[in-house]
Amino acid sequence: MLKKLTSEFHHFKNQSHNFRILVLTNLVYALVLPVIDIFVAAYIMRNSNDTSKVVIYQLAIYTGIPLTFLLNGFLLKYLKIRTLYSFGMMLSGVSMIIMMSLKTLDLSGIGVAGITMGLSFGLYWSNRDYLAVATTNDENRNYYYGLETFFYTIIAIVVPAAIGWFIQSKQGDAEKHSAYEIITAVVFVITLAASAVCFRGKFENPVQRKYVFFKFHSLWYKLLSLAMFKGLAQGFLVTAPAMLIFKILGEEGALGNAQSIGAILAAIIIYFIGRLSKPSDRINIFAAGLILFAIGACINGLMFNQTSVIIFLLLLLIAKPLMDLAYFPIQLRVIDIVCRIEKRGEFAYILNHESGLYAGRLLGAGIFLVLYFKFSPDFALRYAVGIIAVLQL
Repeated sequence: MLKKLTSEFHHFKNQSHNFRILVLTNLVYALVLPVIDIFVAAYIMRNSNDTSKVVIYQLAIYTGIPLTFLLNGFLLKYLKIRTLYSFGMMLSGVSMIIMMSLKTLDLSGIGVAGITMGLSFGLYWSNRDYLAVATTNDENRNYYYGLETFFYTIIAIVVPAAIGWFIQSKQGDAEKHSAYEIITAVVFVITLAASAVCFRGKFENPVQRKYVFFKFHSLWYKLLSLAMFKGLAQGFLVTAPAMLIFKILGEEGALGNAQSIGAILAAIIIYFIGRLSKPSDRINIFAAGLILFAIGACINGLMFNQTSVIIFLLLLLIAKPLMDLAYFPIQLRVIDIVCRIEKRGEFAYILNHESGLYAGRLLGAGIFLVLYFKFSPDFALRYAVGIIAVLQL
């Protein structure tokens, strides 16, 4: 076992300096992602008990992201990419501070916090995607995303369980609110640490300065259609687990425990798939993730009880990493090919790719909101995920 671990460590050490720094930066920042993805939604649920506000918050985030992709393209002409990347990570802590400072969770306050988080994610993902395509190649991208996903899944065990226990250990609404404020402060410190790691990299800005185009090769339009279907689930799936657990399983303690089920096994599976799989395996990996997601979503829609929520979360813990592990290398490979055909810089495609995701996110969130207002909150929670999973598949 020790020999195998040593071998894996040496394999990581043999990667380029920027490859290692990018992984380490994302690893540190990954400590705050479960807080942003899950517990901000739980905070809104606790203080408003309104699932529509959670989805509206998510829509505000996803509206801020493409706007910031455009802004980032302009800023890259004047600022270092690692500066923008670091600022994006720190801005997520600022968004949480805004949320915690709201005296009442009205739509305007939630919208401001959501847009700020969208600005954070826009700076983070646009620069991260460019650095990933610039730092990796088609042969080591499965390994890169498998390694990242392995750590993300492990963190998804520890962080939700620890935070859920911490919040549940407090008595009364005032103490629980103070717990959220402490968590927000810790998040901000971690984003500072991730920024410090990022500055150790020798990252170069994109060479080409023009990023906005309106006509593309036919292969790129095929990827945009895939991005739209991927964005369907992102419309509210990030916060759907929190809403389901809060409604069905109970409070934040159950939230942390439920997110931990099966995550260790999932992490090990994803790491070795990324380590050993070939580029030609990506379609099969992607299909496996879609099928598991659809099975979990349909079981939840049919049963809609504690057992079905746990089954759904367990399958989602495996399905989402499988889809990401396959999708991102496919995306970067298409960018490699199309930028050579059309003689454009990679960032132009990273920017345009966000439009496909955004269209899917709007549609996915729209499906939830229509079911929410046309029928009921429980009806939307029960059936929206299944409808979207089947559409994706």
